[in-house]
Parts: sequence; structure tokens; C-alpha cells
Amino acid sequence: MIPRVLTVAGSDSGGGAGIQADLKTMLALGVHGMSVITAVTAQNSLGVQGAWELPVEAVRAQYRSVVDDIGVQAIKTGMLASAELVETVAELIGETDAPAVIDPVGVSKHGDPLLAASALDSVRTKLLPAATVATPNLDEVAQLTGVHVESEEQLREAAAAVLAYGPRWVLIKGGHLPGDAVDLLTDGSQEHWLRAPRYDNRHTHGTGCTLASAIASGLAKEHSVPEAVAAAKEYVTGAIKAGFALGGGIGPVDHGWRFRVGT
Repeated sequence: MIPRVLTVAGSDSGGGAGIQADLKTMLALGVHGMSVITAVTAQNSLGVQGAWELPVEAVRAQYRSVVDDIGVQAIKTGMLASAELVETVAELIGETDAPAVIDPVGVSKHGDPLLAASALDSVRTKLLPAATVATPNLDEVAQLTGVHVESEEQLREAAAAVLAYGPRWVLIKGGHLPGDAVDLLTDGSQEHWLRAPRYDNRHTHGTGCTLASAIASGLAKEHSVPEAVAAAKEYVTGAIKAGFALGGGIGPVDHGWRFRVGT
């Protein structure tokens, strides 16, 4: 049986992030991707022109339809938009026996808000405690905890602040810092520092969605959290290096970069 992974996230009409990036990543990594769409966005390389969240009953029905029949080996969440959707998804995850990768999406690559300010407390108290791995970037760390990271040394402080909300593991993504792309994975006792070269490529739309989906794919294959995160970091680094121009703004990472190596 091919491992099955469920993404619960918003749709990106430009195809670079969200549900579309998640499913491309899952295909590239050899798992069967399934989706629960939480919101529809009008989005391109220049930004988000509009966003419409789906009703809670539609999200719940999609989730139950997939999980009750097909089953899942891992879950990944992205854009959840509102407190009501955050709490609903957290409840559904809590009822499902599968690891969950929580990407606490707050804003888009272009700075457009994708999560209502009123939903932040629900993310802290309902969603993060359901996480096997939480994957906030530095802006999301600041939004959720008030910790502003300006150096690699502060990644530990950020990790401790997020772990206080209850996820089993946290991956603090240090990609916004200067120098190499350094991330810290920790459960509060073990530490794994992941480093990759920084490529001079501005086409990085979908990086966070892609990384979280790659981690979920690894967990569905029954890899340990450190193994899944290390493999996901390698995959997303290659995707960033191969990112390409699309439209007039920031293009996407290349989810199919491994298919094109040597061609």
C-alpha cells in the first residue's frame, strides 16, 4: 500500500504554494496525496488578490470522507484562516491516529495575511498541542510567542517558546537570517541543527508548504521525526535552488527538480 498523506490547507490558484504545492511534493516523494481545502485564494506571483474560507461543515465533511474510507498515515496543515477552522481541524486531528505536521501559516510570501488575528490564540491552545512537528518560520514565531529572532543563537529561545504550547517537536526555520539556511529541530531534549547553502534565487514561493509536506511524507513512510525532517530539508533545498520565474513577481520552488536532474 502506498503511504497516504492528507493536506488540510488553502488553494493557491497560481500553483506555487498551498494545496497545489503539497500535492506536487507528495507525488515527488512517492506518497499518495489527498486534500481538505479550507480556503480558496486568488493568488499569483505578485500576491494574494482575494481569499474566501470554506464553511466549517465543508471542511469537516472533506476530512471525514477521506479519513473514514481511505485512511491516512500522516496529516499536514497549512492555511486555516479563522479561529473556527483552526479549532475544527485541531479536533479532527485529535481524533485521528496519525502524526500531524502543523505549519502555522500566518502570512503569504508577499506579506498578505492568511490567518485572522483572532485565530492566534486558537493556534496556540488547540492546534499546536496536536502537532507531532510544528514548523514555524521566524515571522510566525514572533506572531505566536513574541520572540523576535535576529541571530542563530536565539533559535533555541524560539524553540522553547513554541514547545511551551505543546507540540512534540518544533522545527524553527531560520531561513530569514543571513548566511546559510539554518534550522533547529528539537523536542526540548534532543537538538538537530540542519544547514544548507543559501542560493541566490528569489523564486521561493511555497517553501514552507513544501517543507511541511515533505516532512509529512517522510512520517507516512514511518521515518523518525529527525530522519523525515533531514530528508525534507534536502528536498526543499534542491527545490529552492531550481526555483523558476513565473509571472511578474516571485516564482515558485521547483517541486519536480529531481525529475530534471541530468536532463
